[in-house]
Amino acid sequence: MRLHNLKPRPGAKHRTKRLGQGESSGHGKTSGRGGKGQTARSGSSIRIGFEGGQMPLIRRIPKRGFNNARFTTAYSPVNVGDLNQFEDGALGVLHRDFPLRLRDGDDAADHDD
Repeated sequence: MRLHNLKPRPGAKHRTKRLGQGESSGHGKTSGRGGKGQTARSGSSIRIGFEGGQMPLIRRIPKRGFNNARFTTAYSPVNVGDLNQFEDGALGVLHRDFPLRLRDGDDAADHDD
């Protein structure tokens, strides 16, 4: 294989669409832009959801729901059987990222966490 033998794989290269080359080319006159109007002009781009001045659908329908993800409390499931490895009132760690403070039922109501 030499440099002069290299060529692209079949189907890798496409012919460029030559616009405005006469009616018989299929891309003459309006060059594939349709008739008159905003989209036929150069530099035309209409933002997504724009409806020509009519109130857009996304603003017409009512807002629903609320995302409370920033303020949620992360809970970790704990098997009750795993709690037996700790003595009563002991500090325990089931996972290094989540320290666990074990309390009696009476103390749990008035803690300051």
